[in-house]
Amino acid sequence: MSDWQPSASLENLRARAAIINAIRTFFAEREVLEVETPALSRAAVSDPHLFPFVTPFVPEGGGQSSPLYLHTSPEYPMKRLLAAGSGAIWQLCKVFRNGETGSRHNPEFSMLEWYRPGFDHHRLMDEVEALVDAVSACGRTRRVTYASLFADLLDVDIHHCETAELAELGRTGCGFSGELDRDGWLNLLFSHRIEPKLIEPTMVYAFPASQAALARIVEGDDCVPCAARFELFINGMELANGYFELTDAAEQARRFEMDQAHRRQLGRSELPVDNKLVAALQHGLPECAGVALGVDRLVMLALGATSIDEVVAFPLARA
Repeated sequence: MSDWQPSASLENLRARAAIINAIRTFFAEREVLEVETPALSRAAVSDPHLFPFVTPFVPEGGGQSSPLYLHTSPEYPMKRLLAAGSGAIWQLCKVFRNGETGSRHNPEFSMLEWYRPGFDHHRLMDEVEALVDAVSACGRTRRVTYASLFADLLDVDIHHCETAELAELGRTGCGFSGELDRDGWLNLLFSHRIEPKLIEPTMVYAFPASQAALARIVEGDDCVPCAARFELFINGMELANGYFELTDAAEQARRFEMDQAHRRQLGRSELPVDNKLVAALQHGLPECAGVALGVDRLVMLALGATSIDEVVAFPLARA
């Protein structure tokens, strides 16, 4: 048995360390503050499609236990720092997502997240491109709207087509026989039919307003109001997801409730909402853009690796 040994070569681990040092230098040169926030929280992620790890906290000496959740992203506490006046900030940390395994997934992985007051999503796309090029020498990225990819690659106009048309494409092109809502079919088609074709560095933006998550809705990115959100793909793999951040506390609370309703609809238990984030937005979040980038995937790209096991020391199978 040799499963005590790291899955990544020592050469790759040294290269990984050099990449992380380059990331730190990138932000130091731009005078962006490095921060740390808790990995454990009393609140959980709102996204109904993410599954956090939960553990009971038992006070020393006994007492009532309470659930704590390992974060799936440091987004919420970082926004609280922004509302407190931190200015531009970045963080590289371990995050945790239950059930995610595979050649590009590990339930514990490294995420780089940063926020830029005064930036919108287009300006942040420029900075993401600069960082990824500095680490992997991938060059310039093309920028395309979400709708244009559906038009070019699937010959469908998502702004005007019926949901039944998307369902037919999903059933015939993806081999899926279940039932989904409109966004479900869009997500299925994007992940199965479009994403694998995004080989050259590509920034996809102007996502449907219904997929805004924590981004604001803006005019001007497409022919209809769209989510001010972008994702970066290289070699058919998502590397980053960024937003021109929502700052409206009431709208944030409404979206949290929509996520809870979606959880109920899917037969999933509700999770505690982060009301501290809502309070921070009520206090005032500066106009800003933020992005989360998968560091393990970035290292895979830089080293030409085909599996996450090649760039982390001990994946789940060897934990």
